[in-house]
Amino acid sequence: MVDWGIRPASETDVEAVAELRAVVLRADLERLGRYDEHRVRQRLRDGFAPAHTWVVETGGRFAGCVSLRPAEDAHWLEHFYLAPRAQGRGIGGAVLRDLLDRCDRDGTLVRLNVLQGSQARRLYERHGFAVETEDAVDVFMVREPAVAAAAAPGSRPTR
Repeated sequence: MVDWGIRPASETDVEAVAELRAVVLRADLERLGRYDEHRVRQRLRDGFAPAHTWVVETGGRFAGCVSLRPAEDAHWLEHFYLAPRAQGRGIGGAVLRDLLDRCDRDGTLVRLNVLQGSQARRLYERHGFAVETEDAVDVFMVREPAVAAAAAPGSRPTR
């Protein structure tokens, strides 16, 4: 795996992230008949929240982003995109593990949605996400926080 790091996002990152979103989602959106050159970028711009977003860097260069947006009952994992040059190198799994470890420490449920047929779904399933609902375009997934299974002395596990 290549060396990587994350840093807090800023407003100045929005265009790089919007462009990366268009590149990464294009094939899946085209397959679903939903690709629109303008809309794919504008949806990111409209929902970009630097306070809840990190930029992934490899070799000091922009390589991706991820958001973890707090909501009423969970955090939403959103805008998780890696540049094609950074994919398949273990970076996505490492970034996801880091974020999920934070949520586990806080006891926070994590939700996300992924496009139908996206290869990213396998990554999420490997990290404990399960399908909650789905429609023709999206698969909505949820992950319960990992809990240390330490039984109190003298207690018996229930079945």
